[in-house]
Amino acid sequence: MITRKLSAGDIIEAQCTRCRKLLNHTIVAMVEERVVRVQCNTCGGAHNYRPIAEPKTPAARATTRKAETAPRTSKKDQGAAEREEWESLRPALESGQSLPYDMNGTYRVNSVVAHPVFGLGVVKCVIKPDKMEVLFQAGKKLLRCR
Repeated sequence: MITRKLSAGDIIEAQCTRCRKLLNHTIVAMVEERVVRVQCNTCGGAHNYRPIAEPKTPAARATTRKAETAPRTSKKDQGAAEREEWESLRPALESGQSLPYDMNGTYRVNSVVAHPVFGLGVVKCVIKPDKMEVLFQAGKKLLRCR
């Protein structure tokens, strides 16, 4: 098969940016032997040359199989540790011993707090400024304190 060199004025297939189709174009400009600018023969739009996109081939897969790799271990439920801790502290909680929660109150670590929405809870840590972390049956909550 004989291939001839392309030159300005020749017809070439290219991807049209206006029509969004693969159509015949006339070569308008070249740099050395490379086509740079073309004009669509259908819509008349001039644009940079877009060569025909070659179909993508799937990449070669790695030789390792999933069965050969270590099996995944499921992560422990994040709230499970809090629930276990709550269950261990539950027998020690006495509602008569608890302090009613007040945003302006002062609390110490391991003191029992009675919250109107969350119920009984244990102060796990006091965070400066004006916050404390309390463990309730529903989980850890960050509450305001003094």
